[in-house]
Amino acid sequence: MEFTRAVIRVYGRVQGVGFRYYTLIHARRLGVRGYVKNLSDGSVVIVAEGLEDRIRELVRMVRRGPLLARVDRVQVVYGKPKMEYSGFFVLR
Repeated sequence: MEFTRAVIRVYGRVQGVGFRYYTLIHARRLGVRGYVKNLSDGSVVIVAEGLEDRIRELVRMVRRGPLLARVDRVQVVYGKPKMEYSGFFVLR
């Protein structure tokens, strides 16, 4: 299995509902590196690097989101990993 990078944008009711910490927990459990951050337009961006199957599992998890979230749309762009992260973090 190869390493990959995904930039994931999640739209809907995804701020103020624990979405970043939900993502953090699942990314760390999957051994994915990168970050999750709220954006000023109300969406969330996730930059994730790891084994391809783990990244695809993370995408499945964020499509569901935490209990109070409402995910309307998810955009995923795959690319080559840059190997620039030592873990997975929440950025403010």
